[in-house]
Amino acid sequence: MFGALLSLASAAFFGLNNATLRRGVIKGSVLQAMAITVPFGVPMFVILAAVMGGFEAIADWGVAPWFWMILAGLVHFVVGRYGNYKATQLLGSTLSTPIQQLSIVLALALAVVFLGETVNLMNLVGIALVVVGPMIVARRKKSAAAAGVSKGFTPHYGPGLIWGAVCAFGYGASPLFVALGIADGGIADSVGGLLVSYVAATVVVILWVIAAGETGNIADLDRGTRGWFLLSALFVALSQFFRYIALAVAPVTVVVPIQRLSVVFRLIFNAILNREHEVFDRWVVGSILLSVVGAIALAGDTPTLLNWLGLEQYQTWLARPLF
Repeated sequence: MFGALLSLASAAFFGLNNATLRRGVIKGSVLQAMAITVPFGVPMFVILAAVMGGFEAIADWGVAPWFWMILAGLVHFVVGRYGNYKATQLLGSTLSTPIQQLSIVLALALAVVFLGETVNLMNLVGIALVVVGPMIVARRKKSAAAAGVSKGFTPHYGPGLIWGAVCAFGYGASPLFVALGIADGGIADSVGGLLVSYVAATVVVILWVIAAGETGNIADLDRGTRGWFLLSALFVALSQFFRYIALAVAPVTVVVPIQRLSVVFRLIFNAILNREHEVFDRWVVGSILLSVVGAIALAGDTPTLLNWLGLEQYQTWLARPLF
């Protein structure tokens, strides 16, 4: 239960981060967003690591935890986050959500193969529901584009879906690396690991910004855009803090699906902050809600879902491990 609550807190802050990020990339660039949001987490997690024993924990690490946590940082905070930000800029937050939900399927597959976690029939139903979402969005391309144009926003489907898939890969693969890095460690290891991941990602982003010659453009950001990016940085740092601790106390197959319930918070916060910059037709919202049901099925909370659907008599059959 504690792991589930931590995952839900992570989801809420991630949804709020997405809504504030969306406001920022209306005027700012994705690399500018990366240059602010990634380094922002380092001083915050230095303090948390000092308070929660993170430095003592990583001092006892061997080579493997360092390798996995650095890899997790590069894959999640560089590859996944850039894909997320780019897809959000090209498609908007709501249209990019279903394709990004595919990260759940990848995370589950990797957990089964490498961590020995199990899959039941209800999990397969969840995968099917998660996959349906992107299909609905793709088929509604013309009407969604028209809705976006009416609000002064033109969704770019081709590159947007590609970057959404990049995001799904980064966010889907990183939980495995975090779980392998923490192994049998506790919360102190997870906080120390989060700091290591953020530092690794920050080094890459700083070198990227310098190589791209973007240093001056970041300094020249207007006050409003910089403010949205800073808020996004705070919320995503809090989201990652709760995520890493959740992965230390609960299985990947529980943490990842619950955390992806951030799509509900995306809808809520984007409706509040970005109503004039997003597509909210019933098909898009419906595809997102389908993916939420799929996430519940993937989380292994079979009794709760079956009770909602009035199918509790099938609980034993659907919850039986398949592999």
